[in-house]
Amino acid sequence: MTTVTSLFQPVDQDLHLLIDNLTKLVGAQHPILGAAAEHLFSAGGKRIRPAIVLLVSRATMNGEDITSRHRRLAEITEMIHTASLVHDDVVDDAELRRQVPTVNSLFGNRIAVLAGDFLFAQSSWYLANLDNLQVVKLLSEVIRDFAEGEIQQGLSCFDTDVSLEKYLQKSYFKTASLIANSAKAAAILSDSNGETAQKIYNYGKNLGLAFQIVDDILDFTSPTEVLGKPAGSDLASGNLTAPVIFAMEENPSLKMFIEREFSEDGDLEKALQLVYDSQGIDKSRAMAEYHSKLALEDLDCLSPSPSTQALIELTDYLLSRIK
Repeated sequence: MTTVTSLFQPVDQDLHLLIDNLTKLVGAQHPILGAAAEHLFSAGGKRIRPAIVLLVSRATMNGEDITSRHRRLAEITEMIHTASLVHDDVVDDAELRRQVPTVNSLFGNRIAVLAGDFLFAQSSWYLANLDNLQVVKLLSEVIRDFAEGEIQQGLSCFDTDVSLEKYLQKSYFKTASLIANSAKAAAILSDSNGETAQKIYNYGKNLGLAFQIVDDILDFTSPTEVLGKPAGSDLASGNLTAPVIFAMEENPSLKMFIEREFSEDGDLEKALQLVYDSQGIDKSRAMAEYHSKLALEDLDCLSPSPSTQALIELTDYLLSRIK
């Protein structure tokens, strides 16, 4: 079975270098902020986003070595992603992330918010130093999209009128925007033509949407020990994802439990059962497959190489998590 480690073999050395550099880059003046940042980057994780940046960089350089600007872009991408996770954990009052204590549970919410802000600020400074206005615009848009996605999610809690279109828009803001825009930025740093850069953006966008849909399916299908949180956590917190939206279309009685915010005994269990008994998970799986297929089609702009092959196989790997 394909693993993330085997998939990212073409950029394995690049990723090791990335972790070393990140720990140095975020060495803040203040020891607590420095400790918080160091904790974040030693906490593991699959590093999927910077790996995609590095794979696109290698695939678009056509055999030539990647530049220091490509490497810095990968580091910036992981900084932005990590900053968003720190703020997410504060908003969600989460105690664990990747099976280790969150920054907010170790240092308190105040330091966690500052650590997230610090990482966003650091990433913006390094981004400006790439001296490429197009890349600066792309990654600045990502930071704005994160905030937009969080606001949308907060305002649509327990809102049973949420549409599939709104769900996909929020998924783009929270997940796909970073993957799409950082991948396109990597192609731009390789001096790829406009058509190739756009196709790489489309690849990242559809891969990111598939990635989020798969995550939302796993929230219902993965055991607690794998996911690190109880099944149906998103539903319990009022975050209505694709499986629930499809299930509500099929069985409108599900809306009653959601609208009263599971205030009566057994409400959440009954709601979960209605999702499991519906076609919600199967329809969500089909939607993830659709976006994965679209992502794959846009890779026809790349020459054959180990990095291109890894980007192709990544579309299958994502879907293998829900088979």
